[in-house]
Amino acid sequence: MKTFLTIAGSDPSGGAGIQADMKTAAALGLYSMSVITAVTVQNTNGVSDVFYIPPETVRAQAEAVFSDIFPDCVKIGMCVNEDIISVIADILNKYKPKNVVLDTVLVSSSGKTLLSPTAARLMESALFPLSDVITPNVPEARYLTGLHIEDEHGMERAAETLYTKYGCAVMLKGGHLNGCDLFYDGHAHFYKHAIIDNKNTHGTGCTLSSALACSLALCGAADRAAAEAVDYTTGAIADGMNIGHGAGPLNHLYRFMKDRQDF
Repeated sequence: MKTFLTIAGSDPSGGAGIQADMKTAAALGLYSMSVITAVTVQNTNGVSDVFYIPPETVRAQAEAVFSDIFPDCVKIGMCVNEDIISVIADILNKYKPKNVVLDTVLVSSSGKTLLSPTAARLMESALFPLSDVITPNVPEARYLTGLHIEDEHGMERAAETLYTKYGCAVMLKGGHLNGCDLFYDGHAHFYKHAIIDNKNTHGTGCTLSSALACSLALCGAADRAAAEAVDYTTGAIADGMNIGHGAGPLNHLYRFMKDRQDF
């Protein structure tokens, strides 16, 4: 069995963070493990508080995992601050895992900055070169490149810029822009899909990046892995599960529930 490690924050409502990551890995047939960087207080209505895990505890969790059950793929999510980014970089340099996917949690889809400028610069310099794929959304790609992105041409130009600068493939999430995602590994692979009328998209970025890491470990071919990740995530949104009073989560187990009539 392939093994999956998520290094990310915890969401008690189960829609995002390590909970979404581990559900995704389980749905795709991998054994999953976690290193928690932060404990959030949140539900489908939003985040009300965040408690950072001490960097030495983050390091100890990672050492415990890597020294016993070496992961076939790694997804990195909420990095929190410079200290934890440095710890993650140390761990990646020490153990050199394959199939590392970094979900660049820098700017929300609404444009809100989620990481300090200093931490963002450190993420770029320390983690981007150690990642096989980074997964910015369009606002994050604008933030990282300074480029104007309004269409597929702009998406490709931004992805090529990041690929050339950091040497990692780029999964540019364009769902909020035009219903199109782009995987760039020196060649542009566009994945177009209908824009789904569903407000319940909490944890979409976590799910896509985790599915991509898992698919890389399973098939090895980057463009195939990207297509599988987009297909899985789109299906989880299209399922239409409605839980909670706000923006609810995806149904990570939709492929196992197609024949059920009571859900």
